Amino acid sequence: MQPPITIAGTTIQPGTRRSIELPIPSFYTHTSASMPVHVIHGRRAGPCLLICAAIHGDEINGVEIIRRLLAHKTISNLKGTLITIPIVNIFGFVSQSRYLPDRRDLNRSFPGSKKGSMTSRLANILMEEIVEKCTHIIDLHTGAVGRDNLPQIRAFLEKDDETENLARAFGVPVIIHTEMRDGSLREAARENNVPVLLYEAGEALRFDEVSIRAGVRGILGVMSYLGMRRQKSRKKKNYDAVISRDTYWIRAPESGILRSIVPLGTWIKKGQLLAYINDPLGEIETQITSSVFGIVIGKTNMPLVHEGDATFHIAKYQEEEEISSYIETYNNELGSLNDQIR
Repeated sequence: MQPPITIAGTTIQPGTRRSIELPIPSFYTHTSASMPVHVIHGRRAGPCLLICAAIHGDEINGVEIIRRLLAHKTISNLKGTLITIPIVNIFGFVSQSRYLPDRRDLNRSFPGSKKGSMTSRLANILMEEIVEKCTHIIDLHTGAVGRDNLPQIRAFLEKDDETENLARAFGVPVIIHTEMRDGSLREAARENNVPVLLYEAGEALRFDEVSIRAGVRGILGVMSYLGMRRQKSRKKKNYDAVISRDTYWIRAPESGILRSIVPLGTWIKKGQLLAYINDPLGEIETQITSSVFGIVIGKTNMPLVHEGDATFHIAKYQEEEEISSYIETYNNELGSLNDQIR
């Protein structure tokens, strides 16, 4: 049996689960505020996995992913500890904003400070109360407002076999090696030798069913890999995710009205036509073509663009990989799942 765990002065005994309100800086109305935390503390010793969402307050897919995860029947008797925080940035969530009231980005403010800005203090609370107790982290994100992302894992994979194994266990078609961002949760956690997966899927302020199902299934896959839950006895086909070491944004060459002709997950070649930009009368038409080989992992949903606006995000590869059919099969599987949506 593993020892109890204490968060925000609340002690959770092994073999129990508990919801906690983690105190954070109050609103300027003097209304108290707290961060909701749910802990499932298994009887048997094992990893301590943190699943967190809405570090950017308008990225809400992860909130639903965590809700469904907590309702999943296979986590009631887990090995180790599962800590879930569906809404890290409470202030941004309430105002439907990416940022906090001081206009700072929480994911550029770690590890934070007890005497810093509001955002810095919130980062410090998360680090001291939660992250320092964890062995692994999955951080759930989406694209920005008006931008849609293909389900993907981003992680620092340089000479890190364990993080790569975790990324592959998540099971999405595309894994992207990304360098650390200054002030990010990934960077701060890595300083504590905690591997972090960043899951990107969908669009801000929108629920996307495929992205949500992929997130739940991916987290359960990681938990199985870590030995926190029993793996299903039935065999499923395994796919080798394709790792990209570089990504590229294709930008609008002109201002106008965008008509995209390729969906997310499309394998594209150099010179391939991706979209048209027209003036309102349709008298002028400009083509957007790809300058790289790769897969469309992100795209704008806004038809009105200015010259220089980001339109398509491409995971680059040297040559075509056998992944297009994998993405199609993956999407079909997630779209046909008969799990009850509760």
